[in-house]
Amino acid sequence: MKGKVYLVGAGPGDPELLTLKALRVLEQAEVVLYDRLVSPEVLDRVNPLAQMVYVGKEPGQQDRVQEDIFTSMLVYARAGHTVVRLKSGDPMVYGRGAEEWTFLAEQGIEVEVVPGISSALAVPGLAGIPLTLRGVANGFSVLSGQGKAGLKPDFTAYAHSDTLVILMGVKERAQIAHQLIASGRSESEPVAFIENGSTPREHILTATLQDVAQGKTQVASPAVWVVGEVVKVREQIYAQQAAEIVA
Repeated sequence: MKGKVYLVGAGPGDPELLTLKALRVLEQAEVVLYDRLVSPEVLDRVNPLAQMVYVGKEPGQQDRVQEDIFTSMLVYARAGHTVVRLKSGDPMVYGRGAEEWTFLAEQGIEVEVVPGISSALAVPGLAGIPLTLRGVANGFSVLSGQGKAGLKPDFTAYAHSDTLVILMGVKERAQIAHQLIASGRSESEPVAFIENGSTPREHILTATLQDVAQGKTQVASPAVWVVGEVVKVREQIYAQQAAEIVA
């Protein structure tokens, strides 16, 4: 009897942001293959009897590890297990969920996607940074700071979006900032890096695009990077809260 694979989104890190369905599936899982960025708090919600398999990808290992993931999912599913492929954020947003679904479908394995809250959407909002705001930003683009097979991503086509949300862009942040400035974005445009968003380890750094281009920002991965005038809203919100407390 063949098992089933669930492609589950773990959300941005806070276990209370898991969907009810994701929580139920985690509690019933027999095997869990989990990514490097899944928070410890979320892993604590997994069935204590489940077999936990770490499949995190370090830089330069992505393709090799991904092949191992394909093989592991197939082996466990063919053995009849209920398998959870647990990814941070949403499995279909820079999570290679579509590739894994395609592979399993070709092998005749049943797959069900359990969407998660993408860190691209949740983390800025939790930090007081709206991705859209009337009169300031009518839309936003979500981009990856990593290109396929080590190629540098080209941000030119998205440079004029009102708000940019960049995932996996910490390592190449100076080069990305240079490219955005060269494409017409202002050097003084505000940016925010939100490290470990939604977790007790959250840290937020605000700066300008020029600061990033000049290497003046000290940021640790994982971090969501927001570029745009909406970043100023965070300061306004917290300044107003502070004023109300004093009053």
